Amino acid sequence: MVGLEFLLNFSWLVTFVAVVAICFASVRRKALVAVFTVLVNVVATSWPAFLAISGETVVLSLQAGSFLGDVPVRIDGLSAWFILIINFTSATGVVYGMGYLKAYSENSVKLALHWGMFVLFHLSMVWVCMLQNGFAFLIAWEIMSLTSMMLVIFDHHNPKTLKAGINYLVQMHLSVIFLTIGFIWIYLETGSLSFDAIESFFSTNNNIWLFLIFFLGFGLKAGFIPLHSWLPHAHPAAPSHVSGVMSGVIVKLGIYGIFRVISFLKADFLLLGEIVVTLSVLTGLYGILNAAVYRDFKRMLAYCTIENIGIIGIGIGIGLMGMGENSPLMYYLGFGGALLHVLNHSLFKSLLFYSAGSVYRQTHTRNMDQLGGLIKQMPQTAVFFLIGAIAIGGVPPFNGFVSEFIIYSGLLEGIQTGSLNQIGLMVLTFAGLSIIGGISILTFTKTFGTIFLGNGRKKMDHPLEEVPLIMLLPQYLIAGLMLSVAFLPQFYLAVVNNLLSGLCRFVPAGGLSEVGKYGGTLTQISLYSALFIGIVAVSWGVRLLLRNKQQAVQPTWGCAYVAPNTRMQYTGKSFSKQFGKIFSFLLVEKKHYKELQSGDTFPGRRKYQSRYLDLLERRLIDVVVQRLIYAANYFKFIQNGRIQSYVLYGIVFMLSIFVLTVLTIVR
Repeated sequence: MVGLEFLLNFSWLVTFVAVVAICFASVRRKALVAVFTVLVNVVATSWPAFLAISGETVVLSLQAGSFLGDVPVRIDGLSAWFILIINFTSATGVVYGMGYLKAYSENSVKLALHWGMFVLFHLSMVWVCMLQNGFAFLIAWEIMSLTSMMLVIFDHHNPKTLKAGINYLVQMHLSVIFLTIGFIWIYLETGSLSFDAIESFFSTNNNIWLFLIFFLGFGLKAGFIPLHSWLPHAHPAAPSHVSGVMSGVIVKLGIYGIFRVISFLKADFLLLGEIVVTLSVLTGLYGILNAAVYRDFKRMLAYCTIENIGIIGIGIGIGLMGMGENSPLMYYLGFGGALLHVLNHSLFKSLLFYSAGSVYRQTHTRNMDQLGGLIKQMPQTAVFFLIGAIAIGGVPPFNGFVSEFIIYSGLLEGIQTGSLNQIGLMVLTFAGLSIIGGISILTFTKTFGTIFLGNGRKKMDHPLEEVPLIMLLPQYLIAGLMLSVAFLPQFYLAVVNNLLSGLCRFVPAGGLSEVGKYGGTLTQISLYSALFIGIVAVSWGVRLLLRNKQQAVQPTWGCAYVAPNTRMQYTGKSFSKQFGKIFSFLLVEKKHYKELQSGDTFPGRRKYQSRYLDLLERRLIDVVVQRLIYAANYFKFIQNGRIQSYVLYGIVFMLSIFVLTVLTIVR
């Protein structure tokens, strides 16, 4: 273990040296230093993770000075699963970002700050998964939050970007407040900040309230409603490689924290499972309903992240209920489906953000209603976005289907083995998950069709072309790993089941024999999926063979009206308009237009604008913020701009200290 301890300490040394080197490196080499550092740290931290996921738990104790003493570091199967996901997503993100930020080559200071923060951000996420001391964990958590905020505000000259960064930072500190309350409560009861003290607390106290406090803290990071409002602001504001890493990984660290707390639970499994399932299905529905109507494709992807957090939460709730019902099948299917979906979502969501970033980089707009026909100029980007869209919809032959199939199977098992109340909850959750999947297909049909199909809706100032290979290479790697999950699901399911066997102190009695049949079913589905892919590949091959033949290109409506206008195409707004009307009680639309009057026989030119508002943010978050601003305005007189007042404040302060010292109140 001495070698592993050296590796982990070496990763921090490399990171700090790299941060200094990035500051002094030339503009062209800053990104190279960041890529090299991230890849070195990926190798250094993946080795113990591979050892842990194969069954060899790594336990270390690092010297952290006289204040913290020896800080326990533990890499078990759960930590290893998240570390490997973090490493892969961060590696693809830093390579993609090297190409994405080439346009900013003239701004040396901006790039130095960005890449320095990125390498710190990556390593802090890894250490969040390893530290087993509450105080050290909060330090790593805070470093992760601060560095990610600095990455979000890359374009800090834009007031909207700066506002999104501040919003994100405030909500992340609310998360820290809840986590701090939880650790302080544990310390007061047990006298220890070690994670093992959480288990001691749960052994002698009610499990519900402490779990809910931690769930609030970690749920803010994950994006459960109504604690989700930072995602739709931060993801569009951040550079696309940062959005991909944040959506693919950073929200999953909230899921990691929830799993870690669950691993110490001793009681109240059924009640907590029902709470988590109920909140999760509402989160999934709320996220995908909003995603269906937004035309800013990065904001739409942010709401899809909220939807998928809901799907992961449903799996967590099923696993908790399996522990309460002493059902090993529900335990493995629920938790296993959730962990697989953590992996799958990190893959297809980072792929979607990278391909969306390619579109934004070439077109300089996030409004899908200004785009169209990009499949002709950016065919590879279009294919990657389509792969991600099919995967996120849970449709074979891609990896999203695998994890959602496992979660669906857990719901069916819950329907068969539970009480009447549980059966009702499982049936409603099954229906909710089905609706989520249907709306997801609608959402990405609208997005892909509007952006990549048809004809361009707005004339660009420059010719459009495919992005450089350095931005395409990470997307090829992600697509390859997605296909490996789709065609080798039994391998990934076996890894997750081995992980779950040692996760919780209380594991329902029973083996894994029944889980194997689901792997067999998925294998059969994978074979049919491979056949489908083969048919598509053959068709494409025939097309390539015939590409040198003489071709004639005619207008789409050549047999009828041959002078179409791009304004005659469906837009993102028109595609989802009726859907928005059906759910208008949840999807608040803000319209700006002047109504026609009865006497306007020949009306003049009018403009119509509409945008959707987040209902929970408007009715809950904004109300609280307005009340806080209203209360703070009463104290504006203190900062009045008069030097005399500030001098008076200093005199009053010094006199107060003098009086308190004379009265021996302050010594």
